[in-house]
Amino acid sequence: MAGTVVVGAGLAAAHVVATLRAEGYDAPVTLVGEELDRPYERPPLSKGYLQGASPRDEVFVHEPGWYAEHEVTTRFGTAATVIDRAARAVGLSDGSALEYDHLVLATGSSPRTLDVPGSELDGVHTLRRLADSDVLRDELAARSRLVVAGGGWIGLEVAAAARIAGLDVTVLEYAAQPLLRVLGPELGAFFATLHRDHGVDVRTGVGVEGFEGSAGRVTGVRAGGRLIPADVVLVGVGAAPNVELAARAGLEAHAAGGIAVDEHLRTADPTVLAAGDVANAYCTALGDRLRVEHWDNAIRQGALAARSILGTDAVYDWQPYFYTDQYDLGMEYVGHADADDTVVIRGDREARELIAFWLRDGRVRAAMNVNVWDVNEQLRALVGREIAPDWLARQDVPLDEL
Repeated sequence: MAGTVVVGAGLAAAHVVATLRAEGYDAPVTLVGEELDRPYERPPLSKGYLQGASPRDEVFVHEPGWYAEHEVTTRFGTAATVIDRAARAVGLSDGSALEYDHLVLATGSSPRTLDVPGSELDGVHTLRRLADSDVLRDELAARSRLVVAGGGWIGLEVAAAARIAGLDVTVLEYAAQPLLRVLGPELGAFFATLHRDHGVDVRTGVGVEGFEGSAGRVTGVRAGGRLIPADVVLVGVGAAPNVELAARAGLEAHAAGGIAVDEHLRTADPTVLAAGDVANAYCTALGDRLRVEHWDNAIRQGALAARSILGTDAVYDWQPYFYTDQYDLGMEYVGHADADDTVVIRGDREARELIAFWLRDGRVRAAMNVNVWDVNEQLRALVGREIAPDWLARQDVPLDEL
């Protein structure tokens, strides 16, 4: 028996192999990863690990010996280069090939870059891998002025880490507010105020025109017709799913949308599945396709891919979930809303202790708790329900009664 080959040794891949072994799969399992490191979690790379608050050992999903103990063959530091679907084999960068009964593509995504002058200068960084966080952490310790290009989650979390470390920080966001596409204008402005209150120069409606440098090192960022001094830059303008391997194999995939899979995470070829950042999956909870780049989704889809291989009838039936930590603010979000949905807030915005709901046609599409804890499961139960906005806003009405 050829068994299962998992390509992409990230969080989703780790949960594929762990679930297979935990639920009785006794065929060979091989984990192929381009990075030399064993699977690790990415949220600490822009949060605790970047700040030096979390030790390196804590980012890894499993202890070093776990894979051998569970008879998982690892091929770290090796890239998958080609899929021969007819032969059910994966070719690797070292010239070898692995046969499979099932193949799981958990190839993740890569950070987008800016095609502007000076992007090749030293000191201009992206953040995706553990090695990136190592380099950026050293930079934040040695430098004094950070410019962040992009006001998304990664950019804002790094901005917070840099301010905590004492750097002067400027955030440049092309849209009218940070996080506009995810949270809409009202809550985007809420996060902009959070950062301004902590001394970050948040500039919106500006695009990066180029980077300037001296002796090969970045010294400034040109944006909005002005030059902003910088001795370290983070480009955080989103990520693109790594679909090239799947596309070369004739699987339905494109750079914007990921690898097309059904509610069981199977591609049109039932022996090939996709999970995590790269999967464009049919979500039965939403009745629509969705591609999610978050920690919770990687864990859940990794387990679901394994259960599909095991022949269960499990499906992608959960609402998206993500979280962030910035300064003294912690937040959890569940659901999937659009920027133009109606927002209802209950709580104290000034104290930054609140719950927000996004509604369309009277139905709750998403909810977010900010510095209000142990309510996320209650909020999850409200997503999808029709609830009057004034009822949602009333703090005297317990969530359980909604």
